[in-house]
Amino acid sequence: MPARAESWALVGLALVTCGVSGGMLWVLGINYDGITGSAAQKVHPATYLAVLLFAWTMLRSGNPVVPLVRAAERRPGGVLLCLCSVGLLAFIALRGGTGLAGSLDTYLLTGLWVILLAERDAITMRRIAVVVHAVMLANAVLGLVEFAGGQRFFPFRMDGMVFETDTRSAALHGHPLANATLTACYVLALCSGGGQIKPALRAGLVALQLVALITFGGRSATVVTLVLGGASALFVLNRTLRSGRVPLLGAAVAVFLLTMVPIAVGALAVGGFFDALLGRFVSDGGSANARVEMLAIFDAIPLRDLLVGPDPKIVDTLRRMNGLEWGIENPVVENLLYNGIAMTLLLTAALALFLFEVARNCRRGAGLPILAFVVLINTFESIGGKTTMLAKFALMLLVLYPRGSVSGPAASSGRGRR
Repeated sequence: MPARAESWALVGLALVTCGVSGGMLWVLGINYDGITGSAAQKVHPATYLAVLLFAWTMLRSGNPVVPLVRAAERRPGGVLLCLCSVGLLAFIALRGGTGLAGSLDTYLLTGLWVILLAERDAITMRRIAVVVHAVMLANAVLGLVEFAGGQRFFPFRMDGMVFETDTRSAALHGHPLANATLTACYVLALCSGGGQIKPALRAGLVALQLVALITFGGRSATVVTLVLGGASALFVLNRTLRSGRVPLLGAAVAVFLLTMVPIAVGALAVGGFFDALLGRFVSDGGSANARVEMLAIFDAIPLRDLLVGPDPKIVDTLRRMNGLEWGIENPVVENLLYNGIAMTLLLTAALALFLFEVARNCRRGAGLPILAFVVLINTFESIGGKTTMLAKFALMLLVLYPRGSVSGPAASSGRGRR
């Protein structure tokens, strides 16, 4: 495979990773999120493609050991995450547990993405960045269309069953809370200079994503975005004013938006747009109670079982007895209950080292979305189950904050007239 074809293969892999959800796979006849069906259907197509592409790089080198050594030198965090994924897969299989595909989609796909992007040329990184922007734009528009029309095109399904009581938009990312988390991180990435796009387009994307964020119903994501985004905006404004140079285009866009905000908010309020968000804050559907009940499960499990992992069937029984049919809304607690303390500590350490490695390979500004991501994944099941959200987030950071480039507010604050 020539270099140009390999570049486009990575672009195609990015499109499948970011744009194909479990709900979309169901429409295509693949029962990805369900229990029934063949085991091969439970692994995301992006994971298959990533494994094949990495296998090709090994074969192309002539000596398969060389790419492995190079990956360990350049992306040790990604290699460690892949090894933990394989270890978790073997651990679950030996104990007769469920969720084998989760260890592959959640961790292996993420680690392979970081390895595959090591030292890629700028053209490939820009192409993948365009895919990320395009998918997030389409996701926001589709979320607004679903909210306005009351119909979800690719909702989260369990063996074909849709949760009719959950009316939040699903759009392209499937699960509403995963959607809200990725949207929040994308907004903060744009606010902190991620992506090489013009200020006017950046402001428009931020406004659109903020409106779409409400339709996904993520209360924590909304609060985190407003707090961190507001703090970032004040910091940039203060630095710009202290420098004595104000970009004329940026000032014009800011004045225009400030005059339009009251009109837009009033129109949305009259149309009932904020009713769904207010309803989520007033009534959370038992979400807060579920976070309390999940801790009660620990009382019924001996410490010696928690060290190596309790019997998954016992945990399932205790979970249902405590009214947690929809799952455990915290990845750390879920891993502790299903995989034990030892495996949870290993996964947590591997994930922390991985995020540190991703941040080290990004330019300044990536810390803001990373902080938001760490906070938000602890508000629901997230990476405790099967998801491609971690891979999407890592991909977003690496292509929006490539080293050696400067963009966004940090770059534009020094240009313009007095």
